[in-house]
Amino acid sequence: MTDSSLYGRRGVSSSKAEVHEAVKNLYKGLYPGSFCKVMPDYLTGDKDYCCVMHADGAGTKSSLAYIYWCETGNMDVWKGIAQDAAVMNIDDLLCVGVTDNILLSSTIGRNKNLIPGNVIAAVIEGTEEFLQKMRDNGINISFSGGETADVGDIVKTIIVDSAVFTRCERNRIIRNENIGHGDVVIGLSSFGKTTYEEHYNSGIGSNGLTSARHDVFSKVYAEKYPESYDNDLDPDVIYTGKYLVNDTEPETGMHFGQLVLSPTRTYAPVVKVILHELGPDIHGMIHCSGGGQTKVLKFVSNLNVIKNNLFELPPVFRIIKEQSKAPMQEMYQVFNMGHRFEIYLSENNAQTVIDICRSFELDARIIGYCSRSDEASVTIETTDGSFVFK
Repeated sequence: MTDSSLYGRRGVSSSKAEVHEAVKNLYKGLYPGSFCKVMPDYLTGDKDYCCVMHADGAGTKSSLAYIYWCETGNMDVWKGIAQDAAVMNIDDLLCVGVTDNILLSSTIGRNKNLIPGNVIAAVIEGTEEFLQKMRDNGINISFSGGETADVGDIVKTIIVDSAVFTRCERNRIIRNENIGHGDVVIGLSSFGKTTYEEHYNSGIGSNGLTSARHDVFSKVYAEKYPESYDNDLDPDVIYTGKYLVNDTEPETGMHFGQLVLSPTRTYAPVVKVILHELGPDIHGMIHCSGGGQTKVLKFVSNLNVIKNNLFELPPVFRIIKEQSKAPMQEMYQVFNMGHRFEIYLSENNAQTVIDICRSFELDARIIGYCSRSDEASVTIETTDGSFVFK
């Protein structure tokens, strides 16, 4: 079936239905309801331990980074991409209760004719700088190196991915199958500035960047940087916005390019404390990455997750909505819309989570609750209407 959404017309899927179909017969691991695949400890055979490995990356965000770097010469943007690739893995591990003893390996593919060595150096140095910041904040993670390949035949500019591995006790694993009727949902804000961040974060994360890039920025980049997009797309979905990357967004004072390129926030320092305080009282955790606010659908059954107290939309998502004219239902399927991490637990433990978050200057609130249902569904109730996803 053809996807008629803006996201689908740009060759991207928020549901990844074909991918899930392709892997449906693979071994699901020890705990199929967990956010990451949890495997037996094949290293030692210890039945009290397990292994967790995960791979992800910065996605098409690196294409916008390329444009911003070409237009401004700002090399810091590549350190942001390095953080994106790391956090998209680290925060998935958080969802199964892992915050320590993590190894990270980086994979970079580039077009050597457009991406010189100093960009590669900035990505690699940015990776180590971010991991050191995590170690300074109590997250034990080490950089094990990786691979950089010149693949100009298949990569137009640059792609930055990484993989993580850890070994931990099985009794520490958070299993989303424990999410149940009566649980409340704590949303952790994706925007603002925490104690462990140096700058305001727009909250964009690393999902939906194909649409965000084309929705916000000017057609001038289609002509100037044809290597930054799929040339087989319909012209009416290519760079349809009105902004240049170095135009200033008045509410935040940031360049529009900086706003959309805000490095993906990690919740690792916060979640480590939450796990220490509450541990088994946490029924589930969801990283609202691919699929945005519908992500939890993959991990529950016979529950309706009702989200009726979402954060006010931060500027970056208001801008995307204004420029794209996309329906709100599609926005909630593609973007995190203001919170990128969810914790499911009993209401009597909710304030503890909120207080821990606020100690890091991270906004958090009860954004919804779970109710029995004949099937898995998500209901989003806002002033813009009610939206149901199944």
